[in-house]
Amino acid sequence: MSEQGPETPAEAEGTTGLFTALGKMLKLLRERKGLTQKEFGQMVGYGPDAISAMERGVRVIRPEVLEKADELLNAGGLLKEAIPELKEAMAKARTRHPEWYRSYAGLEAEAVELHFYANHAVHGLLQTEDHARAVFAKRRPFLDEETIEKRVADRLSRQQVFERRPAPIVSYVLEEVVLDRPIGGRRVHADQLRRMVHVGQMRNVEIQVMPTGLEEHPNLGSAFNLLAPKGHGQVAYTEAQGHPRLITDPEEVRKIADRYGIMRAMALSPSESRKLIEKKLEEL
Repeated sequence: MSEQGPETPAEAEGTTGLFTALGKMLKLLRERKGLTQKEFGQMVGYGPDAISAMERGVRVIRPEVLEKADELLNAGGLLKEAIPELKEAMAKARTRHPEWYRSYAGLEAEAVELHFYANHAVHGLLQTEDHARAVFAKRRPFLDEETIEKRVADRLSRQQVFERRPAPIVSYVLEEVVLDRPIGGRRVHADQLRRMVHVGQMRNVEIQVMPTGLEEHPNLGSAFNLLAPKGHGQVAYTEAQGHPRLITDPEEVRKIADRYGIMRAMALSPSESRKLIEKKLEEL
């Protein structure tokens, strides 16, 4: 794949208005019911950040959430009635990522296995909304507010991979420094660590930490992703200074996968990693 510079995020194909309208309706009905975003989120299986994103239209409301919300919020069938239009909009909506990122984003959304190595930043699928916003707000050169909000929305929309059924197999190897860099400040960082603990407890997800104190390391190069698209061989993805590279050559992918396997063997186990994250959270 030839390397290309990043472009402006692509717009959704006429679906944004529907998602925003449904979000406003959901918020109005929730508030009439006297529920906080946290309380409502617990009832439908989402965190308050996710509910906030849905209500603002930056995250698509899943049809099953609308169905539950209709009953919980006494909508009288109003929300259920919109489910067919929602499904149609979801089907035709284009991924709102930069043009150069679309091929990878499409593979990620349908992969049966996803494996990630992060060496200096929290991986996008793990980021909270506030963490993502802090990342884009401090990026150089500066992005305008509209672009920041689009990038945040894109990042949150990718996290729906965790809600897919059947669930994909997901693993992470995170350098310990990723847990120590307080992007966005203490509160944002604490929420970010809590999200890591939460995601790591999902049955299909394993998060492992590579201790900084190790005296050897099989991969001192860049971060990378390994994906197994449904019905296809494994591929790898890397990105450096805004230049993405989707790697499909079997031998090159095999070498990256081999390094990843060695790192998983050297890293802390998932349970040890969770304890370390919780310890760092307590120390904040």
